[in-house]
Amino acid sequence: MRDFHMPGRSAVYATNGMVATSHPLAAKVAIETLEAGGNAADAALAGAILLGICEPQMTGIGGDCFALVKPAGEERILALNGSGRAPAGLSAAALRALGHDKVPLRGIHAVTLPGAMDAFCRLNGDWGKMGMDRVLAPSIRYAEEGVPVAPRVAFDWAEDAPSLEGDAKRFYLGNDGPPKAGQMFRAPGQAEVLRRVAKEGRAGFYEGEVAEDMITSLRALGGSHTLADLAATSCTYSEPVSGAYKGLELFEHPPNGQGATAILMLNILRHFDLAAMAPFGTQRAHIEAEAAKLAYDARDRFIADKTARLDHMLSPKTAEALAALINPNQAMAAAKPLTEAVHRDTIYITVVDRDRMAVSLIYSIFWGFGAGLASAKFGINFQNRGAGFTLEAGHPNEAGGGKRPMHTIIPGMVKRAGRVTMPFGVMGGAYQPCGHVRLVTNLEDFGMEVQDAIDAPRCFAGAEGMLIERGYGEQVRSELAAMGHDVSISADPIGGAQAIVIGDDGVLIGGSDPRKDGCALGY
Repeated sequence: MRDFHMPGRSAVYATNGMVATSHPLAAKVAIETLEAGGNAADAALAGAILLGICEPQMTGIGGDCFALVKPAGEERILALNGSGRAPAGLSAAALRALGHDKVPLRGIHAVTLPGAMDAFCRLNGDWGKMGMDRVLAPSIRYAEEGVPVAPRVAFDWAEDAPSLEGDAKRFYLGNDGPPKAGQMFRAPGQAEVLRRVAKEGRAGFYEGEVAEDMITSLRALGGSHTLADLAATSCTYSEPVSGAYKGLELFEHPPNGQGATAILMLNILRHFDLAAMAPFGTQRAHIEAEAAKLAYDARDRFIADKTARLDHMLSPKTAEALAALINPNQAMAAAKPLTEAVHRDTIYITVVDRDRMAVSLIYSIFWGFGAGLASAKFGINFQNRGAGFTLEAGHPNEAGGGKRPMHTIIPGMVKRAGRVTMPFGVMGGAYQPCGHVRLVTNLEDFGMEVQDAIDAPRCFAGAEGMLIERGYGEQVRSELAAMGHDVSISADPIGGAQAIVIGDDGVLIGGSDPRKDGCALGY
């Protein structure tokens, strides 16, 4: 239980339904959808699509999504992949010939086709109770009337604004630059797009004037994207991947998502007695950092649209061999040289309804404002997911036409004794597998309640060295540096988690990250 003398927030308790997400208006809309007779699928869609208006720097209808769905009255989990593909004309060889050794992070080469709207329509048709017209109505109203910009959104908007180019500046920057907290943001062009989807279904987005606007805009920017590429966009169902950790089983979306990375990292950590370490001490931070380096190295080798080495990544023997490479007293300089012998054979919303259908859905345009580009007529912001490809010749994730890139966004679910007990997600780009592991180990090894597990300080050993939040004290930072970690205080808070615990007593417990503007709401 939290110390009520200290600033913080309590978890939210309810029985009929619960939502946790990163913006309060989206949480409110999701709860209203449940109260009006919709189910978790309807509520998740209503809230998620509104997040594209409330947090346009994070997500939007030009992006992708992944979802895990637990149907009412069942314990099975379905994975829905709503990630788009590269245009048929994308060529790694052509990009290498232009002098690129990586897919540019911003700009036209990074733009893949938007897959989220197809998945939204499919999720609604397969699992929803309401029509898309009812699901989209709140987003249409807010896009037309406008929403006040929230404080964290304003912070991110200002940071990401320099990436905007051309028409995107017209739609996402006013004459005075990025909006301040409390200023209104309107997206009437997107309201019109959503009205067409409400009336025509996926055809309102992937055909007709909206499709023409997207493709004409992309081609004017130098893209090879075609109407045929857009029309061929289609989501797919698959089985989630899973792995056991002590008393629970973690379920993740399969590749091209990076969820298997979290399972591998947990499998590595099973070889260490985390529970005996101080929860926010040096030793746990060090061991987690080393496990992350090894797991992310495997991700970069194997995660792709069609991964041939998934069994290798999920194998306990692989985790055991990697765990043996960790020195408990010294940071590894780089994982790749150490792992050659092992590998020689690479926005979030969750809703639970009164019938205990659970949806774990993550929806993104990748980096802040995606590629920094938007369509000329409707202002659809294009994602930069193509930057998830590699240009390494022969790599499973080599850029190519019609392929899906490796994705960072991963929804999660936890089971105990065969029963789904927690849909959850942790936003934050590459941090997400590490964030899943940190949340799970906070709960399982240290017995934290869900809100405490979300609030707890974070660190992440990634491409920029070891980023650490100010929640860790100076002594821990100094000790980690002495072990060889390149430690720096993160300029931004690390990640943003949302979770709902489904109790066996009929009570739902929602937790929401104070690092974002959102909340958990129940009724």
